[in-house]
Amino acid sequence: MGNQLDRITHLNYSELPTGDPSGLEKDELRVGVAYFFSDEEEEVDDRTPSDCGFTKDHSPAEEGPFSVSEVEYSAFCSQECIFSKLRENEDLNVYSAKTLLTMCKPGDLLELVATAQAPHWAIFEQDDQVIHLQMGEIRKDSLLEISNGRHGRIVNNRYRYRPLPADLVMQNAVGHLGLSREEICWTNSESFAAWCRFGKREFKAGGEAHSAEQQYFLKVHLSGSGVHTLVFRSLEDMIRERRRVDASGILKELSLVNGGKE
Repeated sequence: MGNQLDRITHLNYSELPTGDPSGLEKDELRVGVAYFFSDEEEEVDDRTPSDCGFTKDHSPAEEGPFSVSEVEYSAFCSQECIFSKLRENEDLNVYSAKTLLTMCKPGDLLELVATAQAPHWAIFEQDDQVIHLQMGEIRKDSLLEISNGRHGRIVNNRYRYRPLPADLVMQNAVGHLGLSREEICWTNSESFAAWCRFGKREFKAGGEAHSAEQQYFLKVHLSGSGVHTLVFRSLEDMIRERRRVDASGILKELSLVNGGKE
């Protein structure tokens, strides 16, 4: 399996169809499914860029770009790349929240990052406002206020699914404002924001049926220890483990395929 994944790592990325193109799903798989919110993300105190692990790029711009040391990934389902975070293929530089706001348009997917912390994702609305899942609630907040020293970037193309039109992305996000823990079916900010943009039920906890053929493969590029491949039964499980690695830098050895190291 590891060799097969090595071969498909370099395939051209193809767009995959979304679930419901309206983003408003019907007849969802709710029978026997316990939806829950995992309060995995801690708030960050105000920090300087260096405290968050950022180093200034050689640029005259006072507000960035910055680079940060991060674990890199690629992910596959049915031999198709569905997720990529590889410095060799894309610009992973980040910007201050103030600069990031000048780059955004409604419906953009944003990622705030800091060293040794799971990234925080949000949907840009307008002005300085974003809609996001934080501390068990779908909220609208100022990006400048919630950044807390973190820098960010636009990650519209991180997932290789076909995005919904911007107005439907905003409809998904705004339509869930105010939901709290017992009503939320996403386990983290990334799953919620990605669902808003792509409309795929797989981003919800328990949102996809399991089958023997359906598997997700995550290639984890850890500095100094090679590339590891992990296998998961659901997209949500894969997201949760990847975010745990981002926060700790440690792999769960029992999840590794063929011993993990390729």
